[in-house]
Amino acid sequence: MAPAKPIAVGITDSSASNAALLWAAARANRHKLPLAVVNVVDDRWMAAEVLPYLEVLRESGLGLLKEAGEKATAAEPGLQVTLQLLEGGVGAALGDYSKNASMLVLGTSGHTRGALTDRALQAAATAECPVAVIGDAQEHGRGIVVGVDGSRESTQAVAFAAAEADALGEELTVLYAFTGPTRWISAGLPQSSFATHVMEEEQIVLSETEAGLRQDYPDLRVQTVMETVLEPADALVRAAAGARLLVLGSRGKGGFERLLLGSTAHAVLTQPPCPTVITCMHRQQHQD
Repeated sequence: MAPAKPIAVGITDSSASNAALLWAAARANRHKLPLAVVNVVDDRWMAAEVLPYLEVLRESGLGLLKEAGEKATAAEPGLQVTLQLLEGGVGAALGDYSKNASMLVLGTSGHTRGALTDRALQAAATAECPVAVIGDAQEHGRGIVVGVDGSRESTQAVAFAAAEADALGEELTVLYAFTGPTRWISAGLPQSSFATHVMEEEQIVLSETEAGLRQDYPDLRVQTVMETVLEPADALVRAAAGARLLVLGSRGKGGFERLLLGSTAHAVLTQPPCPTVITCMHRQQHQD
């Protein structure tokens, strides 16, 4: 049997990164998985004349890793922790490392030694495992929220969120934000049977999702919400304020195939209201 893939956490010296470290350590301990603490030395801009500075960055990164490893084991005694120093572009290096992980955890922001302000977005776009993005000072909330739209990506997100809610004994809120008919009517177009038909068709997405959950998790508390006013990202951020976890697919059904991270996921990750997990579709290996 292959060894269990660890939960990996990318660290910097920011407070959000520290929150991500502790969140990842607690999750690894709860799931009885090892924790891999990773720091990336961003060497993309290292010209030949400043290469000696790269060694300083390496030493700094190793110091960060040692400190983070001690924090993780202090917070979760008995946790198996490994330390890994990577080099290269931060987003690309973390995305590539995700092949070896069951989950990649990142803080929302940073400011020195490899900031993750936009790196979380880059890693979430290329990762081959779920990516959790943790903000600074996010309180321990209640309930799990998942966004749906009928796409394959959102179906996978629902499966992840339901398993989490069931394991943690939390209520699951399934939210579908759809603003089409409301916009047409507010723009002055008459309310018609077509708009009503569209709403009924979209309601089927929620109904089918709920029916599937009732079958797979008969004891799970499920609430469904149809949002017809706010943009999807705004609706998700509002619904997940104070939640324990928000789960999204990497792209929705309106996403272009070439875009690895959809606009809704991108918008939410710039202002995550609580710990937020982006699930990803397993990429198919194309053969000649």
